[in-house]
Amino acid sequence: MHPNFENTAIAFQMKTDSELERAYFLFKLIANEPLVKIGTAVTNFAIKAHLPIEGLIRATVFDHFCGGVNEEDCIPIIDKMYSKGVSSILDYSVEGKEVEDQFDFALQKTLEVLDFVKEKDAIPFAVFKPTGFGRFELYEKVSEGIQLDEEESKAWDRLVDRYHKVCKKAYDLDVKLLIDAEESWMQVAADDLALEMMREYNKEKAVIFNTLQMYRWDRMEYLKKLSGIAIENGFKIGLKVVRGAYMEKENDRAEEKGYKTPICDSKQATDANFDAAITYIMEHLDHISVFAGTHNEASSLKLIDAMNAQGLNPNNDSIWFGQLYGMSDHISFNLSEAGYNVAKYVPYGPVKDVMPYLIRRAEENTSVAGQTTRELALLQKEKKRRKLDL
Repeated sequence: MHPNFENTAIAFQMKTDSELERAYFLFKLIANEPLVKIGTAVTNFAIKAHLPIEGLIRATVFDHFCGGVNEEDCIPIIDKMYSKGVSSILDYSVEGKEVEDQFDFALQKTLEVLDFVKEKDAIPFAVFKPTGFGRFELYEKVSEGIQLDEEESKAWDRLVDRYHKVCKKAYDLDVKLLIDAEESWMQVAADDLALEMMREYNKEKAVIFNTLQMYRWDRMEYLKKLSGIAIENGFKIGLKVVRGAYMEKENDRAEEKGYKTPICDSKQATDANFDAAITYIMEHLDHISVFAGTHNEASSLKLIDAMNAQGLNPNNDSIWFGQLYGMSDHISFNLSEAGYNVAKYVPYGPVKDVMPYLIRRAEENTSVAGQTTRELALLQKEKKRRKLDL
């Protein structure tokens, strides 16, 4: 039996009337592409000029898409969602830091979150970004096979050591750890590191999860190759499967540098690629666990159908659904109501440091028109159900 994604009473059960109105207002803004571009430029200027706008940002877009400025700040939201069966993944969403002490700080944050996860059933995974642990250009050079100089080699060794520290702690605590994916031109090095961690720490079960961005046409081939390596070497694979988050940047770079874009040529091709990956994983659950990060209802239902076809319980621990906090509540809460494992990514961090993440979120929603239209239609439906002013 399928969950009913049209059930807005369940989808928005956590939202007060004023929070519902704010969500409707925000998605109305996001639906307006010129307004998003102007708002992004003005916000960036205001932050760089140290204008006092943090309070406004905190009361609107930040509080809708983020859990708080620190872990403790997020606890009420985490507990509230878990009371409705929706778990959380704390995501320290500070981007663009390029110095060693910041990488050490990100490592420390991730280690702390692992302890938090161990203590709190409501948080089933920890997560980190590869560039949280080391400079982008290092990943890029290693991906391209460029020889590192002495200083770069030392920096790379420190980066690898951070991976081992956090993955070993996840293994020792028996806590699942997601490694996010980033731009394609640094991803070879990140994939190789994730593979190294899975070989080391996934011998009994999937603890370390790498991420596949299925808007890349080459990821099915990579998935099959990875599966073969795991079978041959006797370890388990953990995979977070998503569509992807850097499409415009990927296409622009490919055009600028004159190579074939790694991005599928249409949304339909991306959707087919995503569903093919899920189908393949479901046929290989003996050695692959999956975290399906998707805001797509059809993909969610196809995964449910695959589970039903195999007679799997909704709460099978090898299969998780995931969405971002502040989006697709109709999927998350209706899945949890039907007994499926579902978790929300809950970004957090200082307001001005999280702004690059929030701007990217707004731009992504603007570029995926159907997503924003769907959010607005469901919010409007719930407003009508509650008889709020339209």
